[in-house]
Amino acid sequence: MGEFVRMETSEAEGVATIRLDRPKVNALNAQVVAELHQAADELAGRTDIRAAVIWGGPKVFAAGADINEFSELDAAGGRDLSQRINDAFRALEELPQITICAINGYALGGGCELAMAAEFRLVGEGAVLGQPEILLGLVPGGGGTQRLSRLVGITRAKELIYSGQNVRADEAVAIGLASAVYPDEEVYNEAVKLAARYASGPAAITLAKKAILDGYFLPLDEALEIEVEAFASCFDTDDAHTGVASFLENGPGKAVFTGS
Repeated sequence: MGEFVRMETSEAEGVATIRLDRPKVNALNAQVVAELHQAADELAGRTDIRAAVIWGGPKVFAAGADINEFSELDAAGGRDLSQRINDAFRALEELPQITICAINGYALGGGCELAMAAEFRLVGEGAVLGQPEILLGLVPGGGGTQRLSRLVGITRAKELIYSGQNVRADEAVAIGLASAVYPDEEVYNEAVKLAARYASGPAAITLAKKAILDGYFLPLDEALEIEVEAFASCFDTDDAHTGVASFLENGPGKAVFTGS
């Protein structure tokens, strides 16, 4: 689809891969950001795809923003750049599909922020994640100050952002920045396997994702109203009827869902 970002179908049914491919390190320039947004918009309209893996290839996920574009920015230009990055990452975050990042090598700065916009992050043993913007005299501009603290806690996020310190795979899992670590050569396939598992689940998975995202920042009473509506909506799906009937006839865990 794009020069640097393309959407590929997987051998796993219902799974697509959003593939970053801008040699040498998948630096996120304006074009890459725009193509990521385009990929999100296309994926949002695909009912045949129920889960997506975001991958930068076997060597590097995304080493950060293209700093060459920073040299002549003023405050207005910085604001515009940050807004475009956030719009693209938010579009990925709000997809109805389940999203999983497979991270090999570096996921730094904007690359780490892209990864945090996905729901799950699987990392290879050689992965390195971090927000080193402070070393340039900058703060993260693609959601890093907000998503990192929500994932790892505010104190740990401050330590990482204030210092520009990177974390390796095992530590990323330990602090909650990543879900699991695998050998480098296996991380993408493991991400596809996980995506396939969610893609074969009921339509309720999409409703659960929306309820979690919509209610996360609301007071509890308002958030519970969102859950009530999501629960009610499940009974308009074929999968709920299939799941209930299968449970009554065969016990739990034996239903085969269609995603509708």
